[in-house]
Amino acid sequence: MPPRTRIALAATTVAVLGINSLVGVLPQAAADPCSGAAAGAMPPQASPSVLGGNGGEAPSGHRPANANNNAPLPKLGKLSRDLIDAFNPTKARQRAAVTPAPQPAPQTVPQQRAVEPTVPTQEVPHPEMGAGPGTSIIGWVTGVDSAANTLNKFGVSGTDLGIMWDNGDPGNNQVLMAFGDTYGYCGVRGQQWRYNVLLRTQDRSLSRGINVAPGSMTNRYAGTPEVATGYSKQVVNSIKWAPTEKGIIPTAGISVGNVQYMNFMSIRSWDSPGHWTTNFSAIAVSPDNGQNWGVYPGTVRTPEPNNVANTQYTPGNEKFQQGAFVKGGDGFVYSFGTPAGRSGPAYVSRVPQGQVPDLRHYQYWDGGNWVPGNPGAAAPIVDGSVGEMSAQYNTYLKQFLMMYGNEAGDVELRTAPAPQGPWSPPTRVVSAGDTPGGAYAPYLHPWSTGKELYYNLSLWSAYNVMLMKTTLP
Repeated sequence: MPPRTRIALAATTVAVLGINSLVGVLPQAAADPCSGAAAGAMPPQASPSVLGGNGGEAPSGHRPANANNNAPLPKLGKLSRDLIDAFNPTKARQRAAVTPAPQPAPQTVPQQRAVEPTVPTQEVPHPEMGAGPGTSIIGWVTGVDSAANTLNKFGVSGTDLGIMWDNGDPGNNQVLMAFGDTYGYCGVRGQQWRYNVLLRTQDRSLSRGINVAPGSMTNRYAGTPEVATGYSKQVVNSIKWAPTEKGIIPTAGISVGNVQYMNFMSIRSWDSPGHWTTNFSAIAVSPDNGQNWGVYPGTVRTPEPNNVANTQYTPGNEKFQQGAFVKGGDGFVYSFGTPAGRSGPAYVSRVPQGQVPDLRHYQYWDGGNWVPGNPGAAAPIVDGSVGEMSAQYNTYLKQFLMMYGNEAGDVELRTAPAPQGPWSPPTRVVSAGDTPGGAYAPYLHPWSTGKELYYNLSLWSAYNVMLMKTTLP
């Protein structure tokens, strides 16, 4: 059992479980991302005894075999003409090698963010989305050819997700980005695999990609929390409640004041493509801008009666194994949920902003009313196959947006006048046919709330994250 600490949050003192040290040696992954030419690659001026893997159980054969630090990033296949023109990879090992999408003039995200909206009290008609809003690739967010140069700066050669949220700090406003299973240099023990890492950025010139400053072991506003110079640390660690744990994967993030909350899922098994089984979902907290994290024991949601220690199954918690956060402007944080994987519907709950880590204060939308304390009452707000998702209020449409990947590999966008809906039919913004190699997990940029949407999107074949742009009609 990890040590227990207490962190004071405003007027509330809540017990959290915190682990912030390296543990053990990583078992060899069944799918080796460091095979071939990269097998012996070592970081410059680094000791493998210091920069080893973070322990835990590596992914079980469903990670790609070609994400490494010596080979060039793969081509994206037969893309549409617009996507081909927008993406221009160069030779292997060159840094910042992706050319921005061609545009009439540089597009800069405004310095001032819009005031958060008030949830409408009456239904607002859905805007006409039209067919095929314009979508292009801006460039790599992670990997050897990324604008952020994540291998040399942070020891990150391959990763996915990149969930983004505003840190809520007016004195040092940043976007935090949480990534899932992460690989580094291949010649180091354990291939420097980590359950998750966190990057921070203040870059608002998104039309040119996302740059990230160097990291630090002590500066909570640096580009990443480090455990050693040039090496991003694993930020959310295992609480050791599940006998088998193959991933600790972030699914959502939000700030309330200067406190950061991250929802994550503990993976029991990687099953068939697009399907996996969770031990539980839970919420982690950071009082220092993501530098250190602890896990609230009372937020653990098991999807079924299982052998997870120190918790009991509550019917309906299986609906909230993954999800997204959004502030409604009415004093509530809205927490969307889906079952594990990419084949279930979406649900929504809400909680007063000051009570995010207390499941007793959550209310669940049953299709007509908010029902307190009963996740089993939650009714689907979106049917079909809803995968990794993000949500925000859009000032251009004056609607809430939901973006997610479906089981077929398409990225879809829906709008609604309120977080509980009614949600519009989906508009496809990225087609699986245009992105061979497996695109998934679209995460909206919190400073991109107008006509031009910027979002992270993972590509399975490269096992890295791209920055995308969709222009709404």
